[in-house]
Amino acid sequence: MTHADAKAVESALAFWAEAGVDACYADQPVDRLAEGAARLKAKAVTPRVVATAAPAARQAAPDVSGAVEQARAMAAEALTLEALAAAIAAFDGCGLKFEGAKQAVFSRGAADAPVMVIGEGPGGEEDARGEPFVGKAGQLLDRMLEAAGLKDRVFITNTVFWRPPGNRTPTLAEQAVCAPFLHRAIALVQPKMLLLAGGAAAKSVLQREEGILTLRGRWFEWHDEDGTVLPALPTLHPAFLLRQPAAKKKAWLDLLTLTERLDRPGRPD
Repeated sequence: MTHADAKAVESALAFWAEAGVDACYADQPVDRLAEGAARLKAKAVTPRVVATAAPAARQAAPDVSGAVEQARAMAAEALTLEALAAAIAAFDGCGLKFEGAKQAVFSRGAADAPVMVIGEGPGGEEDARGEPFVGKAGQLLDRMLEAAGLKDRVFITNTVFWRPPGNRTPTLAEQAVCAPFLHRAIALVQPKMLLLAGGAAAKSVLQREEGILTLRGRWFEWHDEDGTVLPALPTLHPAFLLRQPAAKKKAWLDLLTLTERLDRPGRPD
């Protein structure tokens, strides 16, 4: 050790003595930074690769083309609403018929109504009585239609004609199978416009993806395969209004919009 090194060590020792250090714990210096880095490295755990199952293939939609063709053929043979109701009751192509429903539920209202109201499907009360919209939601619908001057000017039906288990929303496949009967009903009644009650009905009839709060209150065109085009107005389902009374104002405005267009002077037939 040179004289300069000795003086540096002496100076360092004096500094630590002034700081209160009066003992040494090791004979050799220790690089604490390197020691800490080594400890961290030892604790580091290699990320464990968790094997995950490959995502299941998306379940293919059931092939209902055969049932749709059968429904189309049976519907075409119905020349009256009574015959159409009988054809629906005899149709076995919709699985809902065999999932606890008591009977087919087709329609009620005026056979020559200028407005056709289309809901999504029958509930428990409707299943028991054989008519659509006769439960609490239907009673609210009737009161609203009467207040709007439409009481005797509507024909009421649904996108499916059997009660879905647990009152669930009907599937697109179930609606597709029943669609030929609905289209035949429209051809027989020849309404001037459609009122679509609820998101399931609006999406099915109009083939749209938006929710009912986006669709409601807006006019759309419904096109049939034979070239028929009808104005269609989506609105909130009365069952939703029973759960959300504050939304009744929106549904009421929808009815006023429909009535105004229906009774507009000079409206083309």
